[in-house]
Amino acid sequence: MTDPHSDSPDDAAAKVLTALKDLGIEHQVMDCDPELADTALFCEHYGIPPEVSANVIIAVGKSDPRQYAACVLLATTRLDVNKYVRKKMGVKKCSFASAQETKALTGMEIGGVTALGLPASLSLWVDSKVMRCDYIILGGGSRSIKIKISPAVFKLTPNTEVIEGLALEAR
Repeated sequence: MTDPHSDSPDDAAAKVLTALKDLGIEHQVMDCDPELADTALFCEHYGIPPEVSANVIIAVGKSDPRQYAACVLLATTRLDVNKYVRKKMGVKKCSFASAQETKALTGMEIGGVTALGLPASLSLWVDSKVMRCDYIILGGGSRSIKIKISPAVFKLTPNTEVIEGLALEAR
């Protein structure tokens, strides 16, 4: 028996598409084979440059109560979770949320997590490098769609802060 309070991936994608409509910003929905939704596979299969592929990672501060932030960064970078994110949260320990925590918090599965349609209480931190792109490819709320959109969308999303140094160049 399924939990009647848990969102299905289709519900999450519907929330994302509603959020996009409400924001009134131009975008393109791209179909994606769910088996190819993970960033490296997606970019390779669909010919998307990693420099415009934006990942959304949920970071968790191991405090009581636990703190969460959705972090947006380019696929060519890595989240500075141990230094920058930990300090910004003001916690001693910080890590990536598990797939289960991410799903419980956002209603979205890894590979489809996006910065749109998130709970209003969740902070959204965007690495400044994302804002320098002409366009980005974001998850669409499920593993079966991606969204091509201007990073200007982050000027319209709630609880959003653009941060210099949130992500480091990948080694």
